[in-house]
Amino acid sequence: MMRGPGATLLLARALAASAARDGLDLAVEEQGSTPWHSATFSGHRHALIVTATPAGAAASAWLETIGSLEVRLPGELLADLSVVQENERGGLCQARIEALTVERA
Repeated sequence: MMRGPGATLLLARALAASAARDGLDLAVEEQGSTPWHSATFSGHRHALIVTATPAGAAASAWLETIGSLEVRLPGELLADLSVVQENERGGLCQARIEALTVERA
């Protein structure tokens, strides 16, 4: 049984901290995860919709770097982290971020 915050919440916190280091405010609008299994691994697929302010070059540059963000997750390894959609309007930058985690043996 896992104790403490789940992997999706920890991912959201890590993204917010990373954005703050780049001078951005990050709001997590939606978050969720679903289990997945392969022949050899089990884990979770995570999806987050985030809004970064201010929009513009800084937000776009930050989004380009999140694939290299290292996040420690109790009981899971972060296998993939990527931006799958990005939209800018009204001074806001909204993005859909997906992650794949693998349960540690």
